[in-house]
Amino acid sequence: MSDRNVEAADRLLAAPPIGKHSRRDMLRWGVGLGLSAPLLSAMLATRAGSAVARQGTLAAAPPAEPVSLTIIDVAGQTQLTQPMIDDYVAKNPEWVSSVEFTKATSPELAAKIQAQQAAGRADIHMVLTGTDGLSAGIEQDLWLKLLPDQASAFPNLMESLISPGAQELAQGFGINVVFGNYGPTFTYNPEEVETPPTTVEELLSWAEANPKRLMYARPANSGPGRGWIMSLPYHLGDADPKNPETGWEKTWTYLEQLGQYIEYYPSGTGATMKELGEGSRSMVASTMGWDMNPRVLGTVPMDFKAVTFPNGPLLADAQFVVIPRGLDEARNAVVLNLMAWMLRPEQQAKAYDQAYFYPGPAVKDVPLDMAPPESQEAVKSVLRPEFDQLIEAGKIELPLDAPSLVKAFAIWDERIGGGKVVS
Repeated sequence: MSDRNVEAADRLLAAPPIGKHSRRDMLRWGVGLGLSAPLLSAMLATRAGSAVARQGTLAAAPPAEPVSLTIIDVAGQTQLTQPMIDDYVAKNPEWVSSVEFTKATSPELAAKIQAQQAAGRADIHMVLTGTDGLSAGIEQDLWLKLLPDQASAFPNLMESLISPGAQELAQGFGINVVFGNYGPTFTYNPEEVETPPTTVEELLSWAEANPKRLMYARPANSGPGRGWIMSLPYHLGDADPKNPETGWEKTWTYLEQLGQYIEYYPSGTGATMKELGEGSRSMVASTMGWDMNPRVLGTVPMDFKAVTFPNGPLLADAQFVVIPRGLDEARNAVVLNLMAWMLRPEQQAKAYDQAYFYPGPAVKDVPLDMAPPESQEAVKSVLRPEFDQLIEAGKIELPLDAPSLVKAFAIWDERIGGGKVVS
């Protein structure tokens, strides 16, 4: 193959965005550059890898026919990533014909996936999940192994992520696409909480003096809920903060004591914010994102305050994309291509959203000024300066690994939730 032919092929591969133009178009343009169609076809196949690496997408051709996708969200993640996905659909018609979004709670996810796999069908092609659904699926062997099996789809992944440790939580079964939402934070009505607690001991005393005015959601389906319980071993000096089964003796005792003054536990965080905004509660567990976004939306008044506990670490949260086992080859390829697209910096900037998962981007070097103007305006309207200071200076801890998190949920459901969880 001559240098002249190689140069012509490189010009062709670099010109149109992959997936935006048909293979037929590319062949026609290649012939115009002086390449024969058979030669160009071979070159497109053999040289696609280097072109893909430059453009940040997959070294794979589109499927013979574009596919439809059904995506299930069990973490409220569509608020952050649906704009990325919608953009992919619009710009890559040769890969995907349509996308249908559906939602469920995280505890419902495993049963849905198990049912489709038992029936030998693929009704759900991609899952947007937090560490809760991710962990349950890993435990039950529901997800397709992505790393290292599909590492070529995600070149330089670990180097590009803000938290390689968060990616490691996925154990190769998911890709970290959203990161941040640090906690625990408690959002409160300053008219009812004149002196907010600054330690977990003070919080227990406040709850005792103000029964039924504190609330947090069931950890198995709530980022603030699980961030709250995972932070306690550090504040209470428990034996092993990473082992809820044998190392959280003080934590479980504390949560049982605190539970005496909590009326019930909603199944999701949104209900706690609604009750706070309506005045049914005075203080609820949140995170930075869950403190900010409800004020953008007007669910919680703009002048409500937030407090963190300075003597402990910040618990980071992360969200992932996973693929159920059992998909056909074409859909696997399309979902992998879409996942790689979601990691592009210009797509990651959309994760700032309306501060729902603040900051939001999982990859490095995606500042707020890259976000859409409406996102910049929303975030700036509710951002508390101390949040960025805490992120910069505080100690950051990652969530529990999958087996430990599943165990923590089970213990909480048995010892703390009991009959007090309300859907």
